[in-house]
Amino acid sequence: MDRSAQPTPIARPNPPGDAVGTTATNLPESGLIDPSVWKICAVAVLGALLVQLDATIVNVSLSNLATDLNASLSTIQWVTSGYLLALTLILPLNGWLVGRMGAKALYLWCFSAFTLSSALCGLAWSANSLITFRIMQGISGGLLAPMAQMMIARAAGKHMARVAGYLALPVLLAPVFGPIIAGAILQYASWRWLFLVNLPVGAIALLLAALFLPGDRHETKRQTLDWLGLALLSPGLVMFLYGSAQIGQIASRVIFFAGIAMIAAFLWTSWRKGDDALIDLRLFKSKVFSTVAGTQFLSNGGMYAGQMLIPVFLIQACGRAPAEMGWMLAPLGIGMMITNPLMGMLTDRFGIRRVSAGGALLTLVATMPLLYLATHGFSLFVLIPALLLRGMGMAEVGLPSLSAAYASVSQQKLAMAATSINIVQRLGGPTMTTLCASFLTWRLGLPAADHMVSNAYAWALLLLCGIHALTFLSAMRLPRRQEDIAVHG
Repeated sequence: MDRSAQPTPIARPNPPGDAVGTTATNLPESGLIDPSVWKICAVAVLGALLVQLDATIVNVSLSNLATDLNASLSTIQWVTSGYLLALTLILPLNGWLVGRMGAKALYLWCFSAFTLSSALCGLAWSANSLITFRIMQGISGGLLAPMAQMMIARAAGKHMARVAGYLALPVLLAPVFGPIIAGAILQYASWRWLFLVNLPVGAIALLLAALFLPGDRHETKRQTLDWLGLALLSPGLVMFLYGSAQIGQIASRVIFFAGIAMIAAFLWTSWRKGDDALIDLRLFKSKVFSTVAGTQFLSNGGMYAGQMLIPVFLIQACGRAPAEMGWMLAPLGIGMMITNPLMGMLTDRFGIRRVSAGGALLTLVATMPLLYLATHGFSLFVLIPALLLRGMGMAEVGLPSLSAAYASVSQQKLAMAATSINIVQRLGGPTMTTLCASFLTWRLGLPAADHMVSNAYAWALLLLCGIHALTFLSAMRLPRRQEDIAVHG
C-alpha cells in the first residue's frame, strides 16, 4: 500500500437493512463489543467446531469399524481420508454460493445437510455406504469453516482478532476432546453414536442460527458459475492433497503433479476471465491481502510440517515410545489455548505486524531447541518449554494477519476472501509437509555415518526453522495497524 495515500476507514457503512452494520461499526466509546456480535459469532463457530470434531472423533474407532463392517483397515481408513478430501472439494464454490443464496441461507442448508448425512453415517450398513455418507458429510461441512470466518469478520469488524481469539478455543479443543469423546462412546455404546450424537447438536445449532444470524438475502446477485474453473480447481486441490499424503508411491506422485498442473491451469484461465472467474484473483493485487496469503501459507505449512516431523523425531531419533506422544505434545495445544484469548488485547496494543511477526519469531526461536535435542540427546526439560512457546508463537501469527486480510476487502468481497484464504491455508500444510518429509527421506538415505538418524533429523528441523524464518519475513510486511489498511474491491 502506498503510505502517502490516505487510508480508507475500516468502520464503513453497510447496505440498508444489514443487521451486521449495528454490531461491527457502532460500538460504544468504551470499546465494549455489542452482545449481538458475540451471539452471531458463537453461532457461526458452531459449524466449524462440529466439522473439526468429526475430523478427529472417528480416528479412534477405525479398528472397531473395520471389525463390525468386515472391511480391511486400508479400506476403512477412507472413512477419514474421504471426509478430509471432501472438505476441500466443495471449498471453491463458497464465494459463488454465498453470492447466489446469502450467507445465512447457505449456512442453514449446509448445516442441515451435515446433520442429515451424520444420521446416514450412523445408519450405514457396510464400509462402502459409510464411506459414501462420510464424503457427503464432508461436502456439506466443507463450507462451514470459511463461512464462520466470513460471518465473524462481518460482525466483529476491526475487533475480529479479539472475538475470534476467544471463539477459536472450542475449535482448538476439538482435536483434544475428540478422541476422549470417541473413547467414552465406544466403551458404553455402538460406534454409530459417533455420528448420531450430531443430531441433537445440529438441531440446536440450526435453531440458534435461524434466530441470531442476520439476514443478507438483499445482497445476493445472479452470477454465472465458472464451470471450467470448478472442473480444474476442485479436482486439482483434491489430487494435490491426496498425492502429497502418499508421495512415496509412484502413482501418487503422478497424481500430485497432475494436481499442480490443474491448479496452474486454473490460475491461468481465471486471470484471463477476470470478473467471471470462480475465484477473483484481483484480490491478490492488494499488497495487504497477498502478504496475508503468503504469511498464512507459510505459517500453516510450518505448523503441519512440525506436527509431522516432531513426533517422528521423538520416536525414531530420541527413542521415545509412541504411547508417550499424547502428553509430550500436549504443551503445543496448551500454548495455543493460552495465547488465543489474548489476541484482541495484544493486537489492539501492539498492532498487527508486531504481534504476527513476533509470534513467527517466537515460533522460530522455540523450534531451535529441537536442534539441540537432535545433536545433544533427549531432555524433557528442554522439550516441554520449547513446545509450549512454539504453540504460543503459532497462535499469534494467524488471527492478526487474518483480521488484516478481511479488513483490506469490501463487504461484498468477504465471501471470496474467505474462500481464497482457506484454499491457501489448505495448500500450505501438505506443501511444506511434503517438502520436509522428502528432505528427511533423502537425508536418511545418504551413506551410513555416525549418528546418521540424529543428523538427518537435525537437517530436517533446520529446514523447519527456515520455513518459520520465511514466515517471520512475510509477517514483517504486514500493516502496522488496521488503521493503515486501505479497502480494495
